[in-house]
Amino acid sequence: MKTAEPSRQQTQTVAMTVLKASLLVANLLPMVVVSEAQGRANDKPADKAKTKTNTQANTKANIKADLAGKTIVITGASSGFGEAAARSFAARGANVVMAARRGDELNKIAAECGSNTLVVPTDVSKAEQVKTLTEAALAKFKQIDVWINNAGVGAFGRFTDIPLADQARMIEINLTGVVNGSHFAVTQFKKQGHGTLINVASMAGKIPIAYYATYSATKFGVVGFDDALRAELKADKLKDIHVCTVNPLPTNTPFWNNGANYTGHKINPGVMHEPDIVVDAISDLILHPKDEVNVGLKAKVAVKGHRLAPRSVEDNYGEYLRKIQFDEGPSAPPSPGTLYRSVESASPGL
Repeated sequence: MKTAEPSRQQTQTVAMTVLKASLLVANLLPMVVVSEAQGRANDKPADKAKTKTNTQANTKANIKADLAGKTIVITGASSGFGEAAARSFAARGANVVMAARRGDELNKIAAECGSNTLVVPTDVSKAEQVKTLTEAALAKFKQIDVWINNAGVGAFGRFTDIPLADQARMIEINLTGVVNGSHFAVTQFKKQGHGTLINVASMAGKIPIAYYATYSATKFGVVGFDDALRAELKADKLKDIHVCTVNPLPTNTPFWNNGANYTGHKINPGVMHEPDIVVDAISDLILHPKDEVNVGLKAKVAVKGHRLAPRSVEDNYGEYLRKIQFDEGPSAPPSPGTLYRSVESASPGL
C-alpha cells in the first residue's frame, strides 16, 4: 500500500515544531551547562581545583604569548567590536593599527592602550585612504599579520523610506570598504607568504531581514565575497593566507544609535549580546583560522532553523521587527545618523 505524501502544511508544521524546540534548547542550554559545572565544582577536592586554576592561568599566558608581536589592523576601531578588540589585543602584546573616521576618539583609545598602537584616521570607502593605512602600518611595524574589516553602518526603515543616497553610502562603507581593505591586505599577505583576513559580516548576511533590505544585501555580499576569495586562494595553493567571516547577532554597541533612522521611532534592536562574545570569536580566528563563524549558540540555531523553515523564520522575524521598530517606542525624527561623518585628523605624534 502506497503511503500518502505529507502536505505542505504538515511539513511546515513539523519544521516549526523542530525550530521552536531548537530555540528552546538554545535558551536553556547555557543554564544547564552552568548548573552542571557548578555541581562538578562542588564535588572536586581542593587540589584538583588548584590544578584547574593553574591550567587556566597557563592557558591565558599562552594566549598572550601567541598575540605578542603580531601586527593587527582593525577598521571601525573607534567604538563597538573594533574598540573592544583593539583594547584586548593591545593588552595581549599585539601591535594594533587602529582605523576609523574619528581620529580624536582613536587617540583617546590608543593613549589608554600603550605605545604598541598606531592611529590612522580612515574612511574605508576611499581606496586611497585605505592605501595610506596600509603604508602607515608597514612603515611602523614592517608587516601585517592580521587585517580585520570591521567598519560598518546601518540604515533602518522601510526600503522606500530610506533615501537612495543613504543606501548608496551604506553600500560604500559596508561592502566597498571590505573590498578595499581586503585588496590591500591580501596583496601584502602574498608578499609575506602568510596572513589572516577577518571580515565582520552579520547574521543579516545569512538570513534575509525585513526592513534591512540594503543592509542585508551588503552583508550577503561580504559572505559571498569571502567565499569566492577563499576559493581563489585555495585554487592558487596559498594555504597560509586565510579568509575568515564573522557573523554576529544584534550586539550592544553604538551601531544602533549611529545608524540612519527612518522608522519614526527610536531604534529598538530587541535582545542583544554583549560585544565580548564577538571579540572572543575574532580572537579565536586569529589563533585558529576557520572559514566562517556564526557567533553564539543562538546564531547557530537560527541558521539551522532558517535552512529548515526559511519562510517561517523570515515572516515571523519581520512581524517582530515591525512591532518593536515601527509600532512601539518613543518617536524620533528622520536622520542620516553618522553615514556622512567626515574623517577627523589625529593629533600630532600618533
